[in-house]
Order: sequence, then structure tokens, then C-alpha cells
Amino acid sequence: MMSDDSTTRSEGSSGYVSSEGSFERKSHYIPERITRDGRDGFPVEPGRYRLAVSRACPWAHRTILTRHLLGLEDAISMAVAGPVHDEDSWTFDLDPGGVDPVLGIPRLKDAYDARPEGYPDSGITVPAFVDTTTGRVVTNDFHQMVKDLVTEWGDHHAPDAPDLWPEHLRDEIEEVSDLVYADVNNGVYRCGFAGSQEAYNEAFEQLFSRLDWLSERLADQRYLVGDQLTLADVRLWPTLVRFDAAYHGHFKCNRHKLTEMPVLWAYARDLWQTWDFGSTVDLEHVKAHYYATHRDINPTGVVPLGPDTSGWTTPHGRESLR
Repeated sequence: MMSDDSTTRSEGSSGYVSSEGSFERKSHYIPERITRDGRDGFPVEPGRYRLAVSRACPWAHRTILTRHLLGLEDAISMAVAGPVHDEDSWTFDLDPGGVDPVLGIPRLKDAYDARPEGYPDSGITVPAFVDTTTGRVVTNDFHQMVKDLVTEWGDHHAPDAPDLWPEHLRDEIEEVSDLVYADVNNGVYRCGFAGSQEAYNEAFEQLFSRLDWLSERLADQRYLVGDQLTLADVRLWPTLVRFDAAYHGHFKCNRHKLTEMPVLWAYARDLWQTWDFGSTVDLEHVKAHYYATHRDINPTGVVPLGPDTSGWTTPHGRESLR
């Protein structure tokens, strides 16, 4: 049984549910980092590292967005796993012969197994940086990876790249991001994998209370923190873009659809259009993953045909906000 979209370990009604019935995410990640000074043995070096992702996964989507916004596509190549993994690993079944053309492996687990020191019990997760010179995973700490793309890879950013983590806003960015992570990013999973009615009710109320708070915050400002795009927006948006396709029905987050929350719907469309977030999205992969792999929630594995996505390119009307 496979449940979370970043890992091949079970996160359904058994392995990741507490005795009280609440979902508990395992969060032990590989601590090594790719840095300018190479202090962990992995210096920043264009062309050396490959970013392994799935387009289904919201945690991987953060790194895809950040790489895109900073113009790092030429410096960091990307391996895209298929949306439906097996019980042990994300697989590169989208590539010819089912083998990643750069890493030369069929399964991401092969790169994890190449680590002589092993890896944490969080499992075979995406995103992950793989060192192409050794074939081993360097890190899978999605939170640190995004910040390091901003701070450690600055010499290779595009000239017009936005400053996604400006020093004068960092405390507020992290404060807002922590709230969003607990109640929204992880909150949808707490709803979907709740093992009791009480745990579901609590997660549901916290999720929509935070979405209401976000709607109020964004009613008069274009971005979550300050007057510019930041990592706070990058962290929230992958959950919003998946909301109607997966979380509303599959995870029972059904007080409202995103398209029924006017401020958040306009905000999400703004980023899709203005910053080209839309080019990083594959909702068919999203639906295939959630509905076909979470068999404890969707035993038939039937994948829905909807929702209609044409509204994403309609005018958002947020240009005048600052």
C-alpha cells in the first residue's frame, strides 16, 4: 500500500497513523547539502547534479518551480519519474526502455542504494538530488533544497531571476510558510489519511480555517509576503493547483473547491499566468498518482476524467494589487 506522493512507503491508514487516528508524516531526510564551499563534499557545479522528481508530487513541484523561476535548467538537469510507482521505488518508466538517460538506472531506489551510509526511514522520496559522478543521492530534504537553490546557486541564476528569499523578509516568509505547511500543505494529507472521524474533523477545520486566513491576507495584496513573489508563494501554490483535481474529492477536502474560493482562485491563476507556473504542471500525472496508488482510499484505482482546467487561463484581475 502506497500513499504519500513523495515516497513509496505506506502513509495510509496503518503505517503513518497514530493511535488517535491522526496522520503523522515521517520527516527524517538526508542532511547533506550542495553548497558553494562544498563543505559536505558536494560543491555547486553546473551539470554535475540531476534533480529527480515526479510531476505528481507537490514537494517535488516546489523544486521544479524554483529551478524554473531562477533559470537553472541548464545548470541542473531533471529526471522525471512516472506518476505511478511500485511498492519499492519511483521508476523512470517515461523514458525509452524505462531507464533514465543520464543516470542509467530504471529506479530511483538504485541511486538511494548507492549511498554507502544508507538513507533515513522516510523512504525513497522525491525530490532528490543525484550526483551524476557517483550515481548516489546527495539529499532529499525538499525544504532545504529549495532554499539552497536560491542561496547556493546564485552565480548561475538567470540575470532577471526573482529574489525568492530576500533577507529582509525571511523571518516572515518562514513564519507564514510554517503555518501553511502545517494546516494546508500537510493538512490535506491529514484529512485524506485520517484514521478516525475525530482526526478528520480536526484536520478539515484547520485546513479551511487557514484557507480563509489566506483569502483574507491575499484580498488586498498580490503575494503572500511583501510586494514580491517569494518562497512562501512557491510553497503554497503546488497544493492549490492540485486541490480540485485531487484533494477536494480524493482527500475529502470538500467544503469548497478552489474555483469556489474567489481570492485564492484568482491568486492561483495569477501565478499560473504571470510567472508561467502553468508550464510546470501536469494534472494528468497528479490524478494518475493519487487515484491509482492510494488504493486504501480508492480501492478500484479508477482515475477521474475531470475537472475542467480551461479556467486557469481566464483573466485573474490582480494586476493592480501590490
